[in-house]
Amino acid sequence: MKHPAFFLFLLFFALQCTQPAEAPKMAAEPDLYAQMTDPAPPYDSLLAARVGADEYGMKAYVMAFLKRGPNRSQDSLTAANLQKAHMQNINRMAEAGKLVVAGPFMDDGDIRGIYVFNVATVEEARALTETDPAVQAGRLVMELHPWYGSALLPVLAPMHKRLEKKNVAE
Repeated sequence: MKHPAFFLFLLFFALQCTQPAEAPKMAAEPDLYAQMTDPAPPYDSLLAARVGADEYGMKAYVMAFLKRGPNRSQDSLTAANLQKAHMQNINRMAEAGKLVVAGPFMDDGDIRGIYVFNVATVEEARALTETDPAVQAGRLVMELHPWYGSALLPVLAPMHKRLEKKNVAE
């Protein structure tokens, strides 16, 4: 043969074509739901430190009860605008990591909803409540209490984004 290199190339090419191609190996995506609902998860010291958990997996927060305020006589347009501004304020505090739980009660009682603030003191929470346009207008008042809950609460807001098709403040 005059061109042994060409023969070796053909042999190599023929062998490659006859061997089954391996599928590219991809890392399996972790099953987030399974991890979150595992009934006996292992202790994760790194996560505990990251979220500020004590030895019980808990930490201090401030809970706010949003109650009907003394000034609820606004016309419907003003009330709607205050509600929109109230929701925008909720989003702002959540994005800043200061508000980890918020939601209305679904009845028509005097307590309209709750907040759980990711702050150490009632004074810090009071300063945050004073930024709420509905509180400023007297449509809502806040009742604040120190509260002890799961240190994992700050993870809820970003996780909630995975479920949210529409934002209520829009």
